[in-house]
This record gives sequence, C-alpha cells and structure tokens, in this order.
Amino acid sequence: MRDTFSDYHPLVNFLYFGFIFAFSMVFMHPVCLVISIVCAFIYSIILKGKRAVKFNFAFLLPTMLVTALINPAFNHEGATIITYLHTGNPLTLESIVYGIAASCLLSAMVCWFSCYNEVMTSDKFVYLFGRIIPAMSLVLSMALRFVPKFKAQVKVVSNAQRCIGRDVSNGSILQRARHGITILSIMITWALENAIETSDSMRSRGHGLPGRTAFSIYSLEKRDKSALAAIGLLGCYVLAGGIAGGLKWRYFPTMRGNGINFFTISLWISYTVLCLVPVIVRIEEERQWKATQLKI
Repeated sequence: MRDTFSDYHPLVNFLYFGFIFAFSMVFMHPVCLVISIVCAFIYSIILKGKRAVKFNFAFLLPTMLVTALINPAFNHEGATIITYLHTGNPLTLESIVYGIAASCLLSAMVCWFSCYNEVMTSDKFVYLFGRIIPAMSLVLSMALRFVPKFKAQVKVVSNAQRCIGRDVSNGSILQRARHGITILSIMITWALENAIETSDSMRSRGHGLPGRTAFSIYSLEKRDKSALAAIGLLGCYVLAGGIAGGLKWRYFPTMRGNGINFFTISLWISYTVLCLVPVIVRIEEERQWKATQLKI
C-alpha cells in the first residue's frame, strides 16, 4: 500500500522533514534521541518494508555498536570513572553514554534521510524551489536522480560485459582490474553523454527564459492545510520549548538535565506526535477506508 503522507503537498513534506532534521541534529536529550530513532525506524519500515528491516538491522545497528564502542576509547571526559584502560586513560560512564547518544543520533539521521529520499522526489523539490532558485534546484534534482540512474546503468553494463566474459568476476586479478577499468570508462562516457542530452533537452524547452510557465500537478487542498497547521504548531512548540531550555541535557563533566515536569513531558509528547505524523496520517486513512467499505 502506498504511503499516504507521500501524496500530500510537497510543502507539507518539506516542512515536516525540515523540523525533523533540525530537531534530530540539535536535541541531544536521551528521550529525544530515543523518540527520533524509534520513529525513524517505524516510518522507514512503513515506506520500504523488508528492505528497511534489512538495512536497519544489517547496517545501522552495527554502526551504532561500533560508534558506541569507539567513543570511550578516545573520549576520556567525565567525572564518573569506572576503570582505567591499559594505556592509563580513564574509562568514564559519561563517555560511554555519550558514545551511545552519538550513535543514536547518527543512525536516526541516516534513517530519516532514507525516508526523505523516498518521499521528497526531485519533482517535488523542483516544484518548491524551481522559481526561487531555478539553477540550483535543477542541479540538485539532477544530482539526486543521478545516483539511482548510475546504479541501474552499472548493472546493465556489467551484465552485458558478463555475457562476453569481460566482467570483474572473470579472469585473473589483472584481467579483472582491466575489466573494471573498462566498465568505469563506459560509465564515465555514459554520464557525460547523459549530461549533454539533459542540457540540450532543457535548453530546447526554454529552461531559464523569463516568463516561462511550468506545469504542476500539485494543489494545496484542505487536508494539506490542516497538515501544515498541525506540523507548524507542533514544530513551533517544540522549537520554543528547546529554546526555553526544556530539552536541555549535558553529558560532561556529569550528566544532568532539566527535571521531569509537566512542561518537559508535554515537549516529549509533542515531539513524538510530530515524528509520527506520517504514521498517524496513514492510520487515519486506513480507518476512513475501512469505514467506507462498511458503508458499502
């Protein structure tokens, strides 16, 4: 089933991910990190299914473990000393917890960016910024689209080379290297030709000319306005709470943050609801669909 949130107006998608990226990178409070990474995992699984499960557990979890283990080996700050390493440097509780927090932040950002790539297509980006920064939006759109196209073309070229026995898996080490260089040369030539064809195509369509109009399939509907209002209110409330210090947390020299009170709990709930907006939208859509079927 297609993700309902992806069908919303590009402005709704961009505002949502703008808040999520900013908060995920800035807020180092343990509760915020847990909310961010759990919600990112949930939304990625909704978007990509089994592929996301494999990616999250085969790549992100090992990355988190490695990052959490490496940090205490180089970071020796903190007042709570657990033991001393063989080098004589102290192993502190604060450095361990900070390593776990940093690994959660890194994994959450990677997961959120994978969700962003699924939802915010190049067409949406060009629609939002095509008139404001036409050249930059075109370059970014081409760059985002180039990676999947390049990967698909590499498979085509590799399969063709394999059929004539000139793939990187055929022959000795030297022959494999030559075959790899040949494939790389073919791909470079393809990329340059593709860039020239794209440039000629855009020029023939009058790209960049003053007064040129652009067709768009997007329109701001009632549900989009409601989503914009909800995301804006939640995002602004969490932002104001963060500026006011409601989500403040320090790891060195001792771990300390604001105590649990009504204000901090309301910020955690608001941040959770903000992160789960796509999931809530999907659940509501399914509920309405089932209600419609029952009426029929």
